[in-house]
Amino acid sequence: MPGPERHGWISPLNYSFESSNQENRNTLNIEADVGVMTEAVSGRRWDRKEFQRQVAARIGVYQAHGLRPGDRVLIHFGNRLEFFTELLAIWRLGGCAIPVDSRLTPFEVETLVQAAAARFSVIDDGTDPATVKSVPAANLLNALEPDKNKKSASTGGRHPKLDDDAVILFTSGSTGNPKGVVHTHRSLNARWTTLRQSLGLSDYARSLCLLPTHFGHGLICNCLFPWLSGCDLIIAPPFKPDLIMRLGALIDEYRISCMSSVPSIWSLALKTAKTPENDSLRRIHVGSAPLSESMWTRVQQWSGVRDVFNTYGITETGSWVAGTTGGEVIPESGLIGEPWGATIKILEIGEAADASLSAQECRAGTTGMVWLNTPALMKGYFKRQDLTDAAIQQGWFNTGDIGLLDDRGRLHLKGRERDEINKGGVKVFPADIDDVVEQYSLTSNVCTFGFEDDFYGENVGMALVLEDTSEPSIRGLHEWISSHLAQHKHPERWYLLDEIPSTSRGKVNRDSVMKACMKQTPLDLRALLRGGKSG
Repeated sequence: MPGPERHGWISPLNYSFESSNQENRNTLNIEADVGVMTEAVSGRRWDRKEFQRQVAARIGVYQAHGLRPGDRVLIHFGNRLEFFTELLAIWRLGGCAIPVDSRLTPFEVETLVQAAAARFSVIDDGTDPATVKSVPAANLLNALEPDKNKKSASTGGRHPKLDDDAVILFTSGSTGNPKGVVHTHRSLNARWTTLRQSLGLSDYARSLCLLPTHFGHGLICNCLFPWLSGCDLIIAPPFKPDLIMRLGALIDEYRISCMSSVPSIWSLALKTAKTPENDSLRRIHVGSAPLSESMWTRVQQWSGVRDVFNTYGITETGSWVAGTTGGEVIPESGLIGEPWGATIKILEIGEAADASLSAQECRAGTTGMVWLNTPALMKGYFKRQDLTDAAIQQGWFNTGDIGLLDDRGRLHLKGRERDEINKGGVKVFPADIDDVVEQYSLTSNVCTFGFEDDFYGENVGMALVLEDTSEPSIRGLHEWISSHLAQHKHPERWYLLDEIPSTSRGKVNRDSVMKACMKQTPLDLRALLRGGKSG
């Protein structure tokens, strides 16, 4: 069984330094010391030798197509064996991988393709044909059809250097100006090393991933942290209801020792899934949004595991940056725990954004803005130095979250200042929706916001001012949204207003708009789309 005693305190991937000459200094030698990976649905299983063979074959394909160090590659699928093969092959050649949410519409894909200026796009047999048409054919590769691609024998690859760009994770702007978080091999390696030092590996011997591999929580920590350290990984399609409904049986079948999750998974599992019957499960992480005290306790009871912990992670910091590490913990809403390879400061809200001034720090128990300093911090936002400069001050990252440190140095989250809507652990950015709706010819004004939802925690609401409020106009807007935005971004509630409320300074506050809309009755959109009357 993999664990710290097998590997010792070395970094994942067995990164080593080549220093025989200046050219090779700080070059990473990636040894394929990966664990066994199994697809939960298909049952396909690749061990280390098979991954080595598959990665070598993909390196040959990329070399034949002329992939150069620094080239960017869009991967339009995830959560399967071939995704990880593509990732390692791209890295071995010094390239940068860009995982793409497969749910995006062709409009959103075209936006990312243009913004990323990627050399290649990789698809699989499940890629939407409309997405395929959105990608330049000359740069298109199929991960499942190596015989149809030009191919040459692999020469082994150059191996990446520490400061090579490794991944770009686009977190917003899929309809306009995308915001991509750039991580180098140095920042990723820092995250994995600190996790090993803080958590060890024994609890991660067989990890389950039910989360998407196109964002930090699922990719960097749930998958790559254990798997690149030699632990086994069971990978499943993300947020698949029928899998969640038999979660206990899945844990038993694969003798899962650790799983990471988001609250919406538990909203369904606690209602529908039978409890696991064996004692393999040791640890459960919950990230992207904190568990409430009540749900925390219920997950402990369902799983029979005491080690159920909220985990704090941000894409910009390589995901998991704080949590609870052993000992008896009493569930408490918003409790996170100690930092993992990071320093946390709580600064007064609204003060000058210089995190190095200790005079600005809040006392223990006092709420303020959460700032982080970590070696796993991103390189920056892709081609957005303005955003990078706004978020990072003297090496400190402004998370946009509001919290406090208690007298034991544990982080508690109390809210956020950021605009994003946390829908079941998946971040939806209201500006993306506003941008699309504003382009509809009959829209006068729009404001998207988040509202409380029993299942997702938060869902998407939309306040609208339309030039024409007839049913054909509203149905036309629905069709416009459907063709431009992925399904999970679609507003669940629509409110027709005469005007969007604004502050005395003329600014729109999304929270104020939400509170105003909650006093009104939303459109009965389902009835309207069936041709009935609006509510």
